[in-house]
Amino acid sequence: MERTFVMVKPDGVQRGLVGEIIARLERRGLRLVGAKFMAVSNEMAETHYGIHKGKPFYNGLIEYITSAPVMAMVWEGVNAVAAVRQTMGATRPTEAAPGSVRHDFGLEVGRNLTHASDSVENGQGEVALWFSEDELVDWKRDTDRWIFE
Repeated sequence: MERTFVMVKPDGVQRGLVGEIIARLERRGLRLVGAKFMAVSNEMAETHYGIHKGKPFYNGLIEYITSAPVMAMVWEGVNAVAAVRQTMGATRPTEAAPGSVRHDFGLEVGRNLTHASDSVENGQGEVALWFSEDELVDWKRDTDRWIFE
């Protein structure tokens, strides 16, 4: 089973889309194993977006992600990284597939509602950055046998 990190960004929280996003991931068959509603510190934002440091949009990104609360989550399932990214849609909402979160609710890349890990390795690192092991719950659903082979 893969684990992956998902964040509903400030625009998604402000627009009341946290429940919609969680519902879509649950209906997809993924299992929520960690969640926290939080304000992002400058230090956390700088660490999370460190790969973009020095780029023209970096400062705006840090200001944006720390401007309002986020919902940070860890999801688990077979091919969880790919399934989450497909559910969220392309980074640019106007390029996202119909039915994806970003297609259905987004217009601009700077307000694209969510962050989702882009690889298994990055997912592992982002989960470890945002959550301690004792914040994650290892559990099984009764319906798992109908979702996972």
